[in-house]
Amino acid sequence: MMLSFFFFLLLWFSISQALPPPRGFYLNCGSSFTTQLNEINYTSDRGFITVGNTTTIKQKDLLPILSTLRYFPDKSSRKHCYNFPVAKNSKYLIRTTYYYGNFDGKNNPPVFDQIVGGTKWSVVNTSEDYAKGQSSYYEIIVGVPGRTLSVCLAKNAKTLSSPFISALDVQSLEDTMYNSTDLGSYKLSLIARNSFGVDGEMISYPDDQYNRLWQPFSDKKHQTVISQSSVNPLDFWNIPPAKAFMEGFTVSKVKPLELQWPPFPLPATKYYIALYFQDDRSPSPLSWRAFGASINGATFSRKLNVSTNGVMVYSGQWPLSGQTTITLTPAKRSPMGAVINAGEVFQVIPLGGATNISDVTAMEDLLENINEPPVDWSGDPCLPLANSWTGVTCSKEKITRVISLNLTNRGLAGSLPPSISNMTALKDLWLGKNNLTGPIPDLSPMTRLETIHLEDNQFSGEIPESLAQLPSLRILSIKNNKLQGIVPSALLQRKGLTIQASPENMPSTNNTGPS
Repeated sequence: MMLSFFFFLLLWFSISQALPPPRGFYLNCGSSFTTQLNEINYTSDRGFITVGNTTTIKQKDLLPILSTLRYFPDKSSRKHCYNFPVAKNSKYLIRTTYYYGNFDGKNNPPVFDQIVGGTKWSVVNTSEDYAKGQSSYYEIIVGVPGRTLSVCLAKNAKTLSSPFISALDVQSLEDTMYNSTDLGSYKLSLIARNSFGVDGEMISYPDDQYNRLWQPFSDKKHQTVISQSSVNPLDFWNIPPAKAFMEGFTVSKVKPLELQWPPFPLPATKYYIALYFQDDRSPSPLSWRAFGASINGATFSRKLNVSTNGVMVYSGQWPLSGQTTITLTPAKRSPMGAVINAGEVFQVIPLGGATNISDVTAMEDLLENINEPPVDWSGDPCLPLANSWTGVTCSKEKITRVISLNLTNRGLAGSLPPSISNMTALKDLWLGKNNLTGPIPDLSPMTRLETIHLEDNQFSGEIPESLAQLPSLRILSIKNNKLQGIVPSALLQRKGLTIQASPENMPSTNNTGPS
């Protein structure tokens, strides 16, 4: 089910303002060059992904970030990931932008999943926007506990052609922003972000220093007012742009203001809601408005006193279902009617679990130590489970563990890092029929190992006696390597253990397994 679907016009206006560039990564996917949009430099994505093909959309009057894309035709790959170095325990806004442009000549935009970290974020379906000559964008706010952030695309059951992406923004946010949500347990997927008033330009950077997009939202049922003063964005936790307060909806003081927003029905779940208000009149002792706010009949805020300084009210987990109606009811003694200037709604998405950090580190070390690993070895090794790395099987637990590694006959070269022994939940280690070299590391901490297949490689050095310390080991296959010496007697004496070793590594008078 698609959770966030928005129109992204092919025209994007810029207002010059002296601001430092926003902090983050801004990628023009599929391009070899840097291009500027709204005073932000969008660079090539080459340093952040190693897979996929690139192409150019040959269409006039396109924004530069929509004129190229990266697509992923490999049908065997479970996911295709961008990886970003980030600050530990940080907060980011991620925006993915898609313009199909019939790049594959099929005139049928593909449907596919997007994944952030180990959590499935949403389904990407750009068909409706493409039919209107528009592009599509999706946004999510995430907390990052580690030092790497991955954003991935993946096929699903409805994917008939190659997933693609046009642009990717990873914007750093302040700690105060959206801080009512525990981003260690949830992510916030954008449903709507609007400034209310007459139709006008979309607000973005530099008006919003965090490059959020505020779409204009008009409603002929309500009177539009223009603010006579400016707010200070730093007075609000979410640091909204002052321009989002410049217009608003109002009614007479005796009537409630009813606004159907977002203007489309929502699935039944929990949402983060932030509403922004400012008295539009010139500052004075009488420049305030008092009213209460309810959403679908439930009290959202009982007593709002809105001055020219502005007010923000929010809820971190508010239940919504179907069409949403916001009702603002003036207080009995309020000199003016209610007013509303802007709003944001996010769906609250529970994290899709987490992969044991020791397993993640060990798999990343293995990735660095071998040549030509599977192309989908990027992002989270385990999650989502349907998109785990090729050859990797993981447990279905709150903290996921790697329980099987099968890279038999994958044409791998390189060596095994010592940290592989930190994958203490591993039951099966199958690396046979490759070209791996170096010593066999100490695997004794891996007490759940049942089968080890290292045959037909180039391993060298002594056969570790520590293998005898694996209490669950049933099969040990190390034949056809360059190992020195004989199998340690402690292994040969183990009952219930089948050893497959080359003749030169077996005692001449006590061969306990086939060669």
